Parts: sequence; structure tokens; C-alpha cells
Amino acid sequence: MMNKKYIKCTIAIVAMMQVFVSCKKDFLELTPKGTALEDNFYKNETEVMQGIISVYDVTQWGTTGGYTMKMPLLSAASDDCWAGGSNASDQPNWVAFDNFNMDSRIGPQGGLWNKNYTGINRANLILSKIEKATTLSAAFKTRVTAEAKFLRAYFYFDLVRFFGKVPLITSVLPTDELYKQVQATPAQVYTQIEKDLRDAFPGLPATISAGEKGRISMGAAKAQLAKVLLYQNDNTKLTEAITLFEDINKTGNAYGYALLANYADIFNPANKFNSESILEIPHSNNAAWSDWGWINGGEGNVGTQFIGMDSYNGDTYSSGWGFCPVTLDLVNVLKTDPRFAATIIDGAALKTAGATYNTRYQNTDYFIKKYAPLKAFRSASGVAEQNWPINEIEIRLADTYLMQAEALVKAGSNPTRAKELLDAVRARVGLGSVPVTLDNIYNERRLELATEGHRFFDLVRTGKAVAVLGAVGFKANKSEYLPIPQTEIDVTKGNIKQNPGYN
Repeated sequence: MMNKKYIKCTIAIVAMMQVFVSCKKDFLELTPKGTALEDNFYKNETEVMQGIISVYDVTQWGTTGGYTMKMPLLSAASDDCWAGGSNASDQPNWVAFDNFNMDSRIGPQGGLWNKNYTGINRANLILSKIEKATTLSAAFKTRVTAEAKFLRAYFYFDLVRFFGKVPLITSVLPTDELYKQVQATPAQVYTQIEKDLRDAFPGLPATISAGEKGRISMGAAKAQLAKVLLYQNDNTKLTEAITLFEDINKTGNAYGYALLANYADIFNPANKFNSESILEIPHSNNAAWSDWGWINGGEGNVGTQFIGMDSYNGDTYSSGWGFCPVTLDLVNVLKTDPRFAATIIDGAALKTAGATYNTRYQNTDYFIKKYAPLKAFRSASGVAEQNWPINEIEIRLADTYLMQAEALVKAGSNPTRAKELLDAVRARVGLGSVPVTLDNIYNERRLELATEGHRFFDLVRTGKAVAVLGAVGFKANKSEYLPIPQTEIDVTKGNIKQNPGYN
């Protein structure tokens, strides 16, 4: 979405974008334009729009501080997938997260910290500029302010789930404050997330026009807030969460959301921004990138390249790098489920049909299908491995159905509605009704959302992580969070403290 040349201070929380861009084909497709001093920029709506796109841009990033693409990385941390790769030393940060053997220097924490604080600082910068601007129309100012607040909340939601206590920064910091930051409690961070999302509601449209797909809608903001409320495990927040979910999930909702009739169509790259998609991170091979020095300069989904079969030769799929082989545990729970064929590639069956690929570390002969590299979508320009135009759906309607059903059961409220929601998800794939219990809802989440990056946080927030992941190294009161990057502790001279259990 933008040129990625920028000036970065040692500490991630003071990274600041210094290069600006111009529009190419649609809202989120941009190519380099030139440079400008920040003090002389953001003077009109065109420049402010470029600034808000630079905040959106960070949601695509997956290679800051190493390969830290959120969706496959979280699948590897869960019981859905293993880390994979050529060997245990291929991506040691992934393997460390896979077996919960991280320390302050080994693990994916550096990239995840840097990405999210870069997004937060860009949001803070554009909010400060919008506040001072005098040439913006009221409607434009309202909408971009809402988008910046949503995005700041989005980045903080990832940070608080990954790290727990993190610095809470809601303004552009003066130089003498850069290294004095201390951590806020998770409760304080969640309070800010909730405020930003509620503030965003009035400024966002109910639906997004065809030329602006990728921008945030009011429905996405409401879904994100409802999810934030549910994830806090605070029963006093369930009533608001249920109300928000119902606004999104009800038949004839204002946002145009509806379950697709065919489950596999959700993940067809030719069917982007479909009626089931609520929050979707776009990727494209427009302005195809070819610089391995900074893959974030492009807009492609490198995670797709990661999960493909190594040196694959056969029909349908393109070659990948062999990461995230699917666990036999997930295979066994899905093998009689109608969603198996749309979720998992059976490599052994492909070999029987004449295909070949290299077996790699932790190979099971089963691979992620939902975001797999497909020959039909391989980029013909730039470096194809960097430019997969396959979007990531972060929140979709079946997910919000199941979250609302969960909230209703926890609140002891409207079991009839909870049953309707759970039944609808199952009926879409031809499955019958089951009793509406938390265990059945959690089981349905695993089957419905497998390999989409939800499972690890679901296990943590429901208290099931030790039972499910303990055998592979997960430890209570430690592994729920990543370690704080040692570089952040060092540069703040210990103002930022390490999470419990790490050294």
C-alpha cells in the first residue's frame, strides 16, 4: 500500500513514517510518489488520506523483525499446526513459539511488537494532524478520525493479547519522553481499546463502496468491540457484547452480512470481501514487489508462500516453503466433517494422483488449504513468492455467530437465540443440531475456524491452553503471553519490565 522507506528509532514505539505515497488503482493500492517533510505535510484531504492509508498499511505487514505473519504463526502456536520448515533451525522463532521455549531474544515478539507500535504511532500522528487541520470537510475529518481510532484499537488488541502489560501511548511523544515509557495494565489497555472503538462508531459508514473495499465499516468496528468485550472474560460486559453481536448477526442487518451458502467460497481469492467477511486484510500483486531486503514494501501475502508444499509439482497448487503442516490431531477431528475438504490439503492423496513435493520438518502430509498458494493466482511480475494476492479474513460472520452464542450461554440469556446461531453455522455445511453448551460452541469454533488464527487465543481465554498444549511446553502463568523483546527493556533502561517466567 505504500513505500516502506521510513526513519525508525531504536525503540519500536517511536517509529515514524517519513515517506508519502500516491493512489494507484483503488483505496489500498499505492505506489511511491516522493518524500516530504512531515511538518509540511497533511495540509489537505489528499495528504491526510495518504496518511490514513499509511496506518492501514501496517495491518498487511508480516515480515517486521523476521517472518511474523499473524495467521500462520498463531496456527503454529496452537494445536492446529506445527511450525515446519526445512528443520528446527529454519525459523527458530516459530519453533520457539510452537514449543513455548521462548526467551527475551528468541521468539516472534520483536516483529509483533514493532509492527503494532508502528501502526499505533502512525495512528497517533495522523490524529494529531487531523486535529490541527483547517482545510478538511467535516464529513472527511469525521471518517478518517474514526478509521484512525479503530486502527489504533486494532493494534492495541493484538498487543494486549500477545504481551499483557504494554506501554499505552495515545499521542505523539516529545523526544524527551521516548525512552521513559512504562507499561499499563491490561485493564487500562482494554479501557482505551473500548473507548477508541466506541468513538469510531458514528464516523463510519454501514457499508463500503466497491472502490473502497478494505476500509473499515461501522459493522467491523462493532464486531471488533464485541470481540474485545468477550475476550476479557468479564461477565459484566456480556450484555453489551450480545447487543453488538445481535446488531451484526440479525437477519436483514444494516451491513449486508450473510453466511455464504458454500463454505469453500469464503476462501476463494476471486471472492474477496464477500458477504460473510466483516474484517478483511487485503493483499494484492499490483505494483509487484521484488526486494527481499524489505518484503513489507509490497502488498502480497507472504504467509501464503510459507504454508505451501515445498517444491510442489502437480495440479492446482504452486510451490511453497513447507511451514505449518497440519497436526494429525486436527486432521482426526475434521476428517469426518464436511469442512475438511475446504480446510486441509491431503498431500498423500495428491502423491497418489501423481504430484510430488519435499517432506520437511514435522511433516504430516497435511497442509493448510484456506490460504494455500494457487497456480491461478501466482504473480507474473516481481518475485512471485512475495506477491500473493490472497486476503486474510480476521473476522467473519460465522465467527460472530459463535461468539454471540458463547456470550448468550455465559450470560444465561436467550438459549433459543444461542441455538439458532449455533445451528446456522452447522446447517450451512449440512450438519444437524447439537445441544447448546460452551463445550459444543468451542468445538464448533475449532472446526469452523480451523487454521484461521483464532485457536491459540481461544484456548488461552477459555482456560484450556494447559490441558491442550501442556504436553508441547505450554506453562500456566507464563505461556499466555510472549516475552517482552529484550531490545525494549534495554533501550528504556529497565522502565519496561519483562513478563513473568522469562529471562
